[in-house]
Amino acid sequence: MQDLATKFANLTIQSDFIFKKVMSRKRICKHLLEELLQIEIADINYLEAEKTLEPEYTSRGIRLDIIVADDKNTHYNLEMQVKNKKNPDTDTYVLPKRSRYYQALLDIDLLQKGQPYDLLPPTFIIFICVFDFFEQDHYVYTFKKCCLENRELELSDEATTMILNTKGTHGDISKDIKSFYDYVNNHIVTTDFTKQIDDEISYLKLDTKVRREFMLMEARLLDERREGEAVGIAKGEAKEKLATAKRLFRMGLSVQDIAKATSLPIEQVEALQAEQSCK
Repeated sequence: MQDLATKFANLTIQSDFIFKKVMSRKRICKHLLEELLQIEIADINYLEAEKTLEPEYTSRGIRLDIIVADDKNTHYNLEMQVKNKKNPDTDTYVLPKRSRYYQALLDIDLLQKGQPYDLLPPTFIIFICVFDFFEQDHYVYTFKKCCLENRELELSDEATTMILNTKGTHGDISKDIKSFYDYVNNHIVTTDFTKQIDDEISYLKLDTKVRREFMLMEARLLDERREGEAVGIAKGEAKEKLATAKRLFRMGLSVQDIAKATSLPIEQVEALQAEQSCK
């Protein structure tokens, strides 16, 4: 528990837990969106601070950090991205396809069954990255669909993806967004906006309910990781036993001897024997 208490005390805005808590404060989230998009927003409503979207039990569920809608029914999903993750199997970065998947599931959730497609509201998927995914030093990378044959022709589906680069050096951003980047990167307070954020984080760390929530969440995640590791080990051991059984079959050992040597149920060894005979 002491380690968790220390971890909680050292949390910054880069932590998903703290980011969600801070952005759940309407004045902070609303101002961030206004400064980023250079628009005025009368009000925002939280659809859910952390929402799991799972359209079917066979599909991959995702957890969205912050989802809000403004007074014009534009929907925003804000996500903090600390690591530029790769898929080890394909050696490709996951962020582009992740943004596509987030958009798809958000749209499914926003459109009720039987409703016409034109009722889909405008959406912004916003990733706040502490790395430069495209390595071009821009503060912001904004994506909309356009025609390859005519770059000025835009597909007006009202879906926008913004990848923010807190390490950027080029582009036109407001003073408050620049100060927000500095705060995310180095915990530097330079404006009233980042002071509000820093004060909010200090307040959160003094809240015993918030600390208890974090510790329970961490304990649950640790249990899930341990369970996953145990399942992985069990699967690995079962796979190795089957491989050993196949080798022993090729050596001419009997079903009984193989079952004894591998600790596999005799029924499973007999099924494996039948499978090997068909090959």
